[in-house]
Amino acid sequence: MCKSDVLCLLILATSIASCNDKKTIDSNVKHQGTLKQIMSGNLEATTSLDSLQSLPHLYALGALEHLEGEIQVFDGISYVSKSTAAASVVLESTFDHKAALLVYAQVPEWSEAITLEHFSENSALEKQIKAAAILQGIAVEQPFPFLLKGTAATLDWHVIKWVKGDTLHNHKKHKTNGAQGALENRDVEVIGFYSENHQTVFTHHSTFLHLHFKTDDPQVVAGHVDGLTGDQLQLYLPQPQ
Repeated sequence: MCKSDVLCLLILATSIASCNDKKTIDSNVKHQGTLKQIMSGNLEATTSLDSLQSLPHLYALGALEHLEGEIQVFDGISYVSKSTAAASVVLESTFDHKAALLVYAQVPEWSEAITLEHFSENSALEKQIKAAAILQGIAVEQPFPFLLKGTAATLDWHVIKWVKGDTLHNHKKHKTNGAQGALENRDVEVIGFYSENHQTVFTHHSTFLHLHFKTDDPQVVAGHVDGLTGDQLQLYLPQPQ
């Protein structure tokens, strides 16, 4: 076999491998379970995290079955957070969990950083994310993931630990049953999903956003974002595939 034939075979093999890699990436936002089901008292598992573990560049958020904790996945790394009896937080970097609610997408590449203007409420953050997404050519009528990075002026959070046998669900109890806290001027990374068509499905009825976070310094914490304000947080949006 001549050198040119060998080169052609190598190019062909590389092309096939590249095509196979692309087939494993599905950038569409998917979800299992709904907030409506949870609010009605159905806390059973709808999916297993380990069924998604092999997906490249996975980003996800959600709640564990029976509302025993929060789920955060950043680029295939799991940060499952649970409340202890002393209302502190423990993290488990494992996919050996089941979820009552899970929202997820694969994002192999993010945009360059987009600096956000000051915001002090969700509606102002929503408007900036939507405007930036339109400029990036994202179809905002479809759900899409995003990242926020930088120093949060304030971030209110909780990690749910539902009381077994309690059948009365409301938003306030979901925030106060379990560990909770407030960060000020802390570096954070936030995984979020934006949708104008999934209220009570994977966003609450009053917002188009669902946000979870993690912080690494000086203490690792992760959980559900209840409130967020910022001055120069950086927004990252999915690059078109």
